[in-house]
Amino acid sequence: MKRIWMYLSAYKKECVFAPLFKMLEALFELFVPLVVSAIIDTGIGNADKGYIVKMSLLLVTLAVIGLTCAITAQYFAAKAAVGCATGMRHHLFKHIQSLSFTEMDTIGTSTLITRMTSDINQVQNGVNLVLRLFLRSPFIVFGAMIMAFTIDVKAALVFAVAIPVLAVIVFGIMLSTRPLYKKVQAGLDKILGITRENLTGVRVVRAFNKQENEIREFKQANEQLNHLQKFVGKISGLMNPLTYVVVNISIIALIWIGAVRVNAGTLTQGQVVALYNYMSQILVELIKLANLIINITKALACAGRIENVFSIKSSMQNGSTTESTDTQAAAVEFKNVSLRYSGAGDESLTDISFTVKKGQTIGVIGGTGSGKSSLVNLIPRFYDVTKGEIYIDGVNVKDYRIEALREKVGIVLQKAQLFKGTIRDNIRWGKKDATDTEIMEALDIAQAREFVEKKDGKLDSFVDQGGKNLSGGQRQRLTIARAVVRKPDILILDDSASALDYATDAALRKSIREMKDAPTLFIVSQRAASLMHADRIIVLDDGNVAGIGTHEELLENCEVYQEIYYSQFRKEKEA
Repeated sequence: MKRIWMYLSAYKKECVFAPLFKMLEALFELFVPLVVSAIIDTGIGNADKGYIVKMSLLLVTLAVIGLTCAITAQYFAAKAAVGCATGMRHHLFKHIQSLSFTEMDTIGTSTLITRMTSDINQVQNGVNLVLRLFLRSPFIVFGAMIMAFTIDVKAALVFAVAIPVLAVIVFGIMLSTRPLYKKVQAGLDKILGITRENLTGVRVVRAFNKQENEIREFKQANEQLNHLQKFVGKISGLMNPLTYVVVNISIIALIWIGAVRVNAGTLTQGQVVALYNYMSQILVELIKLANLIINITKALACAGRIENVFSIKSSMQNGSTTESTDTQAAAVEFKNVSLRYSGAGDESLTDISFTVKKGQTIGVIGGTGSGKSSLVNLIPRFYDVTKGEIYIDGVNVKDYRIEALREKVGIVLQKAQLFKGTIRDNIRWGKKDATDTEIMEALDIAQAREFVEKKDGKLDSFVDQGGKNLSGGQRQRLTIARAVVRKPDILILDDSASALDYATDAALRKSIREMKDAPTLFIVSQRAASLMHADRIIVLDDGNVAGIGTHEELLENCEVYQEIYYSQFRKEKEA
């Protein structure tokens, strides 16, 4: 609730005017039964047509004024609710961007998407309804009761009994459904996660003929959510019938008491009709209040889930250093580095130490799951080490400002990820003010210029989301160009040339080495041929360093490297 008020503080005027105009509408509505009573008792009772017309015009006037107040209130409520949701969504997105990969992995993508969309929409609806109805409905209920007491105290005692009973029903159901709505939203998270996983991996699902398994899993999760929604729906559904029963019993009692008192001459027929109308108003407003309570319950449950994301702080603290002053320091130095991912039982990397000089080319090789990507992801500080220290240009990576550190490092991840837009737009992710000349130079280095120039729009050619309209090799070369265009001090190619043929791969490595102020290069690859000419090769085996050296040294002394190399060059082994 505090966070909602924080965002609503920018809309103080709207938060005052919305309920104010709703209260004015309610006030005019409370006068309607009195006017109707006067028409019956005076106009119809005395056969005064002029009085009836005059009072009917008054009813129309009250209706027009009430409608104007309602529309004005709706405008201010909508403005405040949408503004609150916009601010919350903006800050939530900004907060998510500040989280480290560790938190992102723990929370899950589907959960964050639900918080950003469905949950915030529920909060928006809740704020809108609260501003319009939260004061209006109780005002009508208690106002109708007070007006009833001004007509006849004994008849109005029915109101005094009915309203507390109705309050118990409404608030009892609200308290019982709130935790259940939290479970419903959690079930929605699960459904979204399954759907996202299925759509992302649809090719794999079909390739392994797992459609039936996926359908069964989705159906099971969907049925669980269905049953839970039905259960909470049944409880919430009790609201209307129970309130109708109480109100209708009250109306019967009211009419019976009214008939007795009219017969005794204590009440007029118009006053009985007015009392009936006030009871009907209470019924209508309690139905609105019941629906409001349900929506508030949902909104508060969603607000709590959003607050849970806000309460998560990044485990990665930002440093203050922007640049190293030690010109003689090593480009990269690992000192007894170990890494254990959050929630993992064993370490992914254990006691790794090495030093890399500026301008060197370092190869990283090892079997699947040996920790190659984990190793290079520590350099731009995507994850923090569990033990040990990493130095870039003589400064501990934890002391750098994260933005400054990542300006020094260009990384091409295993999965080539492109964004919807033009080729130029995608390359400028690496350097937002890159000129066309710089972009073409980067494309030359990445061996991508040839296929780009063959396209009709060249740099203005459209790229689908994820680069779906490009081949795997084209996507990889564009992502390499995106990293190269910023001319980083350290360039990491994390198995990013796997879709390239050997000739293109060799030409790519040659062009990077020939760059002016060539970067310190880390190449992660499964291909021994791609790393043979590296200054040093780091061989990983199950998170441990199995060997560090040149190709010739490792081929002579490292069994793990020998196994990898000879599995790819059997003919040479036999020769």
